[in-house]
Amino acid sequence: MKKNKILRIGLAFNMKRKAENGEVEDKYAEFDDESTIIAIKNAIKSAGYNIVLLEADEKFPERVMSNNIDFVFNIAEGMRGESRESHVPAILEMLGIPYTGSGILTHAISLDKKRTKQILIHDGVPTPKYQLFSSSSEPLNNNLRFPLFVKPNAEGSSKGIRNNSLVNNEKDMRKVLDFVISNYSQPAMVEEYLEGREFTVAVLGNDSPKVLPIVEVTFDYLPAGINKFDSYEVKWYYDNPDNHVDPIICPAKVDEKLRKNIEDTALRAYNSINCYDFCRMDMRLDSEGVPNVIDINTLPGLIPDPKENSRFPRACFTAGMSYNQIIREILNSGLKRYGLLR
Repeated sequence: MKKNKILRIGLAFNMKRKAENGEVEDKYAEFDDESTIIAIKNAIKSAGYNIVLLEADEKFPERVMSNNIDFVFNIAEGMRGESRESHVPAILEMLGIPYTGSGILTHAISLDKKRTKQILIHDGVPTPKYQLFSSSSEPLNNNLRFPLFVKPNAEGSSKGIRNNSLVNNEKDMRKVLDFVISNYSQPAMVEEYLEGREFTVAVLGNDSPKVLPIVEVTFDYLPAGINKFDSYEVKWYYDNPDNHVDPIICPAKVDEKLRKNIEDTALRAYNSINCYDFCRMDMRLDSEGVPNVIDINTLPGLIPDPKENSRFPRACFTAGMSYNQIIREILNSGLKRYGLLR
């Protein structure tokens, strides 16, 4: 049912917590800290709306129905399953409640790296060659060349991507495959490793989505023995407010040709999987200098503290936006899409 007047907005989220005994260390890495949830709540409240916190656990449907929600600002990653990012949108659509962000199918596709690649390749968007393994004993495709990169097929926030995810021989590859498949209970993606520069690109809006200032992620500051990619160790141990080196360059120092190529690739990928409102995608340059999409995040992190180097907000800050403006832009984009922007 389409609402005519939006007064009461729900914020759907999953609160970060520590992994319990027997769980992998990064099990809840995608979930949000309380500080992020409160910052988004305050930003929406400052826009004149009543705001209700809706933790997206098993009681989420009951919370939505009992709070007379008109619209939902969704940052919920989902509790479990291969399509967990689609759970909140699916529940809301069943209840007839509009929400921010991409739809059910887009969230399901973006979390599945194989399906994302299949669509990107079909639409001519560059992405590294790959193979999906359900078992570590499956034969390696002869078309793939080392070094290779091993990661879970359906995770985000660098979950399951460790310093040893970069492999140079088949023995090491199968060891990492065993770890990923057994610890994350899902197939593992193996793709050719691109050694070029790495960029993160934030996109905002719908009818004429805009690419925000390009973020370059640098790795030269890392100590010997730490591979130069956004592993779990790098993202959560080295790239933090206590580090005196800022690994982020925004706007990225690129020439006009490369800038346009990155922006064009970002928009093509955004449209290819049918994103709405906002998204962030990671790219690496191949040996020819061509930007390749290595991941699409339809629920990018929105950490408010600039020192945390949350990639999407960092691009927005560089564009001159305050944190409240970031949240309002996402909210207004969703409201406008439903014809509800007041």
